[in-house]
Amino acid sequence: MRAQDLKMLPIAQHFPKDKIEDVEAAVQKAIYQTGVKFPKGSRIAVAVGSRGIANIAAITKAAVLEIKSQGAHPFIIPAMGSHGGAEARGQKRVLEHYGISEKTMGVPVVSSLDVVEIPSKYDFKLYMAKDAYEADGVVVINRVKPHTDFHGPVESGLLKMCVVGLGKHKQALEMHGRGVYGLRELIPKAARQILKTGKIHLGIGIVENPLDETLLIKAADAADMEELDRELLELARKNMPSLPMEKLDLLIVDELGKDKSGTGLDTNIIGRMGIKGEADSKPDIAYIIACELTEASEGNALGMGLADFITKKFYDRIDFAATYENVMTSTFTERGRMPLVADNTRTAVEWALRAMGRKEPEDILAARITSTLELGKMYVTPAVVKELKTSPVDRKRKIEVLGQETTLFNDQGELTAF
Repeated sequence: MRAQDLKMLPIAQHFPKDKIEDVEAAVQKAIYQTGVKFPKGSRIAVAVGSRGIANIAAITKAAVLEIKSQGAHPFIIPAMGSHGGAEARGQKRVLEHYGISEKTMGVPVVSSLDVVEIPSKYDFKLYMAKDAYEADGVVVINRVKPHTDFHGPVESGLLKMCVVGLGKHKQALEMHGRGVYGLRELIPKAARQILKTGKIHLGIGIVENPLDETLLIKAADAADMEELDRELLELARKNMPSLPMEKLDLLIVDELGKDKSGTGLDTNIIGRMGIKGEADSKPDIAYIIACELTEASEGNALGMGLADFITKKFYDRIDFAATYENVMTSTFTERGRMPLVADNTRTAVEWALRAMGRKEPEDILAARITSTLELGKMYVTPAVVKELKTSPVDRKRKIEVLGQETTLFNDQGELTAF
């Protein structure tokens, strides 16, 4: 079977659409409800990470304005471990990609990898960004969601930001150097000790709906931050989107990137963990093609090892120094391995079809998605549509066929517009 003969139909997954309409008001209300006050004249560090969070610029700006309204002097710091090439300038650029800059926020953006060591009662070291430690207080902002490396009562959220984010590259190395155990078991312990320093005054947690929109914004002081993290994680799990099928021969992903997931491809979506000793989950996908690396990734292609094929266009965007620094900080080397590189997407699909062996065209289970963050609309083969009609679908969503079969490629062998 030739790649150009592979036809797909557009379908939609209809998820619950609850969302916050006025995120600025929601931030103001969340801060007010905590009772946390920022003393007049105090310097407050606002820590923001490297994830592609919906409305993150508006949420950050609202937090900054609320702090300023109390007479304090906020400034923004990147809190992102080894991202941005583990360089101060690179981390500042990452925030700029998300619309967070001195110009848009109206306050300084101070980027440095300098840290202060905090006395630790454990067998690992604790660090905090020097700029945060020397401030009069710290506010951390992060989305809470299931982690792509492990699962536990606390995953990707406020506590992780307090440790790996605020601890910069040194803390990321310290925690990731202990593998999954360091992330699942030690981050909560480290966060509790960091919170006891009194340096962190407030955490603002964000949960998104299945359509990558802001569902909830809630804040907590240091004493209640772990409880909030756990509460929001349960809500995030309930609102996590997923592919509607449990098995695929081929998944075509238009974009892989750090702004889509910390691992480029969200392991919770594709079912591939890419960590030695850690089991994969559903769906079972035989082959994955990653077509392009997002511009916001700044060349960081962490997660490409979760794919089987990439394109030359993808390869040409890779910053290997930034990618390998992030890979080695995580210690999960399989995620940084080089997939087969095809001249274009059509060739990559040809290779995947050849790798499948003798499979009848009408039986091929294939899908195309924009990214693992955007699953509201996708393209699937007729065989997938047939299976979806006979298999149970989560009650939270409804599958709708939007159109007729169509070709995937233009004359240059690249994907047609989504």
